[in-house]
Amino acid sequence: MRKEPVKIKEVEAPVRSGNFEEVILGYSEEEALREAARCLQCKNPLCSSGCPVGIDIKTFIHKITQKDYAGACSTIRQKNNFPSICGRVCPAEYQCRKACVLTKRGERFATPEAINIHFLERFAGDYGMNNPANRQSGAKCIDAKAKKVAIVGSGPAGICCAGELARAGIKVVVYEGLHKLGGVLRYGIPPFRLPRNILDYEIESLKKMGVDFVPNFIVGRNKSVDELLKEFSAVFLGLGAGIPSFLGIKGENLCNIYSANEFLTRVNLMSAYKFPKAHTPVNIGKSMVIIGGGNTAMDAARCALRLQKMNGLNPDTTVLYRRSEVELPARRLEIEHAKEEGIKFKLLVKPEEFLGDEKGFVRKLRCLQCELGEPDASGRRKPIEIPGSGFEVDCDIAVVAIGLNANEILTKVTPALKVDKYGDVVVDENTMETSIKNVFAGGDIVGGEGTVIEAMGMAKRAAKSIIEKLCNQR
Repeated sequence: MRKEPVKIKEVEAPVRSGNFEEVILGYSEEEALREAARCLQCKNPLCSSGCPVGIDIKTFIHKITQKDYAGACSTIRQKNNFPSICGRVCPAEYQCRKACVLTKRGERFATPEAINIHFLERFAGDYGMNNPANRQSGAKCIDAKAKKVAIVGSGPAGICCAGELARAGIKVVVYEGLHKLGGVLRYGIPPFRLPRNILDYEIESLKKMGVDFVPNFIVGRNKSVDELLKEFSAVFLGLGAGIPSFLGIKGENLCNIYSANEFLTRVNLMSAYKFPKAHTPVNIGKSMVIIGGGNTAMDAARCALRLQKMNGLNPDTTVLYRRSEVELPARRLEIEHAKEEGIKFKLLVKPEEFLGDEKGFVRKLRCLQCELGEPDASGRRKPIEIPGSGFEVDCDIAVVAIGLNANEILTKVTPALKVDKYGDVVVDENTMETSIKNVFAGGDIVGGEGTVIEAMGMAKRAAKSIIEKLCNQR
């Protein structure tokens, strides 16, 4: 008889929605053993093919069943330096769990029967974090020990590339434009999904490996790529995509309309949820509307509702999305959590116009109802407006979370760096090298799906290319 999945423990919605503490509590040892025992140890495991960095999932789960937790963590770290981070934020239901043989075939997402690979990865990663003596480093590349590599950006791609290079014995310096390290892991992902002590631990681990970090340093302003190449053997660009997209509709310049980037940066990086103990405020409304359906939209919505509760308001946060729930690109887990916490969803809705008061503050959002037509270029069914279906939504705070564009601070002052029509850096997909020799790039700055693990996958390919190039130089 097939064993049932081991349900993960979570803080109850009425409690967790009133603070920014971690929601998912993780597996205990006994729970991890029971969940790992469900793995069929397939002869040809499909799960690893669903992982962008190719973790040997079969082996690390087997090691958990043998109570070799240090070995499980070491197995993961051969491919992924940050299991405690990825075990918390990876969209496993689209990736490794979807590829699991226990997922019902033909489903768009992993089904509940699939092994909870991400929770087991988190268990192994947290074990390694709490038992650092068991942590193993990679082999050194003796030929490259005198080489130095500059990394631009300390987000997922940057820190992953830094870790890979440091393990090979290459000196790494990471330049970060903000005053705190971690990139989108810090300013974009709320602490109730990724506690800051986890992120801080991984960054400190890189420092112990010899990686230097330089905050408050904008490459493209403080120093050019050409100047870096005079000092370093290679450069990796992992600066992300930090320019928000907007709707382009009437009234979008009214007060209290935020981009998700600004809203989440204020809340997460600048700790606006602790205001006035923290110095950065963020406006909170009685009726808060989040426009978008991705993970960023879910993060913004869950932050907004928490801010309402923490400030004594009756929670009234609504997500507006132009397609149906099936097409929502956010993680299924985050959608479930949002619903449990009381966030409302208005689907098949297209915003048409923001309406404000005489003082210039947003008060309502006029929308049209949609229906789904034929699939568009993304493969999802295209939303079609229904004539005469207009309606209004109360809205005194709006957060627009419909995507990001490439940050052009660096690319505009680096004419030799080839970009595509979207402003994304063009790379060789195999080596991740750009149009400039010895300059590599990965993560959101080269496009992609915008997930942490995908950015890390690109960074690993770039690091491999850099190591091969530097180790072969005589």
